[in-house]
Amino acid sequence: MSIHPSAVIAPGAVVPESCTVGPFCTIGPEVTLGEDCNLISHVALDGRTRLGARNTVYPFTSIGAAPQDLKYQGEPTETSIGDDNTIRECVTVSRGTAKGGGLTSIGSNCLIMAYAHIAHDCHVGCHCLLANAATLAGHVTIEDYATVGAFSPVHQFCTVGAHAYIGGGTIVTQDVLPYSLTSARRENKAFGINKVGLERRGFSPERLRLLQKAFRLLLAAKLNTTAAIEKMRELEASPDATSPSDALEDIAYLISFIERSRRGVIK
Repeated sequence: MSIHPSAVIAPGAVVPESCTVGPFCTIGPEVTLGEDCNLISHVALDGRTRLGARNTVYPFTSIGAAPQDLKYQGEPTETSIGDDNTIRECVTVSRGTAKGGGLTSIGSNCLIMAYAHIAHDCHVGCHCLLANAATLAGHVTIEDYATVGAFSPVHQFCTVGAHAYIGGGTIVTQDVLPYSLTSARRENKAFGINKVGLERRGFSPERLRLLQKAFRLLLAAKLNTTAAIEKMRELEASPDATSPSDALEDIAYLISFIERSRRGVIK
């Protein structure tokens, strides 16, 4: 058994010899670990918590702590996690509540990325992915092979169907269809050049003027992107006498950026 001297393991906890418990981890008296678990450092395991085999838990993660539910009065509820999961930094998993069934569970072969939150009485299936800062309110069910994108909160009592994919930044307030690609609308728009920021970085008035011309062609001339690039090439090829060389380099870089974009540019 590899246990760092700074780790605190309460009497009653079950920690097999194959496990690694890193610096400053705390393991409560009702915690049971499976074989070959690796708590890297600063991991807090509390309550009636069971982890299966070969789970890796990264620093500053809390599993099995009391739920963030005002109705919770210290009832002996549980947290259960399967095998072969990776739980990254600062994840929080709350134990269940008596009125919610008494159990928060995660299946096997899941990746729970940094800052994700799994609230009381949630049930996450197997082979699921919760991206950075995905947030599950209480009583949420995530079925097998589902993905919850980064910064996506899921409302309490919602179910995300099997094999669904929720795009980043999507607020989920109803059940998500299995097999679906579900995402919030992304009505992003470019409004012109970052004039104040560029001035602070020493861009001359001439450079700013030429960039503004290029952006008007790109954003306001009712041209498609290909036609706008051709007009921008004319600016590059036939500059005004006042256009400094660095202004022409700006236009060349802007054209190059657009042409090499794999996903298209926000206009």
